[in-house]
Amino acid sequence: NIFIVEKKKTELYQELGLQARDLRFQHVMSIATRNNKIIMRMEFLKAVITPEFLLILDYRNLSLEHWLLNELASQLAGEGQLVTYSLPFEFRAIEAILQYWISKLQGRLNTLQPQILEILEDLVDPKLLSVDRSKLHILLQNGKSLSELETDVKVFKETILEILDEAEVIEELCLSKWTDPQVFEESTSGIDHAEEMELLLENYYRQAEDLLNEARELRVLIDDSESIIFINLDSHRNVMMRLNLQLTMGTFSVSLFGLIGVAFGMNLESSLEEDPRIFWLVTGIMFLGSGLIWRRLLSFLGRHLDPPLPPHVPAVLKKSQPATGRVEIKTNLKGETFGLNRSTLTNQ
Repeated sequence: NIFIVEKKKTELYQELGLQARDLRFQHVMSIATRNNKIIMRMEFLKAVITPEFLLILDYRNLSLEHWLLNELASQLAGEGQLVTYSLPFEFRAIEAILQYWISKLQGRLNTLQPQILEILEDLVDPKLLSVDRSKLHILLQNGKSLSELETDVKVFKETILEILDEAEVIEELCLSKWTDPQVFEESTSGIDHAEEMELLLENYYRQAEDLLNEARELRVLIDDSESIIFINLDSHRNVMMRLNLQLTMGTFSVSLFGLIGVAFGMNLESSLEEDPRIFWLVTGIMFLGSGLIWRRLLSFLGRHLDPPLPPHVPAVLKKSQPATGRVEIKTNLKGETFGLNRSTLTNQ
C-alpha cells in the first residue's frame, strides 16, 4: 500500500524516535541503523526503513513518481526473488533502493557510452588533418560526466564494503530477527538472516564493481584515442614542416643563382650585353644551377630525415652433410676439470 503523508519534522522525529541529525539531508551515501530503524542516504534519495514500512522523504522534488508507483510496489511485494522462502520486509526495501540506485548509475553509463564511442570514431581518423573543436568540446563534457560517474560508483562500493567488513552492522540491519518471534525462530532453525543480508550486499557490490570496470575501460579507450589523435596530428605537422623546409631550400637555390641576374642588372658597361645570346645563356645557367642545388639539398634532407632501414638479419646456417653420412662438428670446449682445450666430436 502506497500513500502520501505530510508532517512536520518535529512530529516525524517524535513518531519515529529519531534525532534531528538522522533526518537531516546530506549529499552523502551511507547505510546506518538508529533505534531499530535503517536510515539510507543515497545522495539525493533518503529513506527510513522499519520492519513495517518504507518511508521516502521529499520524493516530489526528486522526480520519483514513476519508480514509486510502477516499480517499488512489486519489489516490496517480493516478486521476482530468487529465494524460495520469503524474506523480511527490510530485506526487500533495502534491495529495492539498491536496485534503483544501481539502475540509475547503469543508465548514466549507457547514455555516455554510445556518445563517446561515436565521437572517438569520428576523431580517430588517419586522414584527419585538423580536429573539430565542437566534437572535442562534447568529448570533454562527456569525459567530465564519466569522471563523476566513476566517483559515484566508487562511493557506492565503499559504502557497501564498510558494511560487509563489520559483522555487527550486518546483524543490526536484520531488524525483524529481533522484533518478530517467528522470524527469530526461522533464524534459529537454519535460515541465517545475517548471511542472507551479506549475500544481498555482496550482489550489489559485484554489480558496482562490474559497472566501475566498464567505466574504466571507457576511460582507457578515451586515453588511447587521445594518443592516436596526437600521433596523427604530429604526423601531419611533420609533413607540413618538411614541405616548408623543401620550399625554403628551393627559395635559397633560386636566390643564390639570382645573384647572376643582379650582377648583370647593375648598369655596368661590358661587351656581354651587346651579344643577344648572353641573356638566354645566363638565364639557363641560373635555372640549371638552382635546380641542381635544390636537388642536392633534397637528397641531403632525405638522407638525414628518412628512417634508417632495419638491420640485416643473416639467414640460419644450414648443416652440411657429406655423402659418406658423417657429420663433423668442431667446437672449443673449456674443460678445466678434465684439462682439455679443444676437441673434435664425430657423429656417425
